[in-house]
Amino acid sequence: MRYINANEILPKDLVVKLQDYVQGEYIYIPAIKEKHKNWGEQSGFREEINKRNKEIIQAYASGNSIQELAESYHLSVYAIRKIIYNK
Repeated sequence: MRYINANEILPKDLVVKLQDYVQGEYIYIPAIKEKHKNWGEQSGFREEINKRNKEIIQAYASGNSIQELAESYHLSVYAIRKIIYNK
């Protein structure tokens, strides 16, 4: 989430009205439910994680041990097990 100055995007009269309630503070305006994006969708990180997890599953199916995968991907043995057994 990034910071946006209200003066840059909101009409002046709305900014003045908001200042009746809060000044110099951060305010979170939630997304409309239909437009909400899941974690990592906007940045593309979710897609990268899914790709990595598929690689881990394929490597395990090809004979790599959980310990080898943990060392190779810099993850814990527990995290590798979760990826392998939950997919």
